[in-house]
Amino acid sequence: MILDRILEHKKAELRHKQSRGYLSELKGRIRDVSGTLGFAVALDATRSASSPALIAEVKRASPSLGLLRPEFEERFDPVEIARSYAQHGASAVSVLTDGDFFRGSLDYLLAVKQAVALPALNKEFMVEDIQFYEARAYGADAVLLIVAALERRQLEDFYALARDLTLDVLFETHHERELDLVLERIPDARLIGINNRDLKTFSTDLGVTVRLAKRIPADKLIVSESGIHKRADVERLLEAGVHAMLVGESLIKAEVVGAKIAELRGADADPDARRKES
Repeated sequence: MILDRILEHKKAELRHKQSRGYLSELKGRIRDVSGTLGFAVALDATRSASSPALIAEVKRASPSLGLLRPEFEERFDPVEIARSYAQHGASAVSVLTDGDFFRGSLDYLLAVKQAVALPALNKEFMVEDIQFYEARAYGADAVLLIVAALERRQLEDFYALARDLTLDVLFETHHERELDLVLERIPDARLIGINNRDLKTFSTDLGVTVRLAKRIPADKLIVSESGIHKRADVERLLEAGVHAMLVGESLIKAEVVGAKIAELRGADADPDARRKES
């Protein structure tokens, strides 16, 4: 399974970072960065009856598709992408920082946070404590915890560490067992993500969100992830009670980002969007 390969590689990658010197360096950087923005608060404040809040993702590649826009690879600019998202109504940004499988970077996260005044999710495969200090030092406001990738005790400990660092946590679930684990073991979890992508086949099915959303208490914010490409998808998620949507591939591949965001949100496109992005 691709997730197992990624996790094995991630653990090997992190071994050389496990030093007191590096941790001290990160803690020093954390003291110098500004306070975190409320990721969950921003999503809750910007959702509406006609559209979930949009978490727009800076995503260069994926294991299944490779480079998402190979024709633009030489001028891939995470800052310009994030600025476009902010300009056209995104509530938050997600920045992939895994280098080997997604061609991301912590430097992308830092650059985006220095340029764009939106809360940011560090989209990463979190398997070691050091990654939470990295996330905070590079400007993240929230981190992702993939339930399928962690033992129960890790999930609890990582959540506590993230909160100590004032980071919001988005829990990513794929089926009922994972969802029930989060609801039982971390009752104050605020952000519950539902990934519509099958980790074995990498196919997507919005029915996963529709099914799992019914089990989530009303005091949680439901975030649907993956497979969201058109307005009809968004309307289906709204009917299921979703509060926010994380969209990457369809935005990166869009010829006009502003028009695609307007389509997904059910809003009139900026009449100058095509001119601005041409």
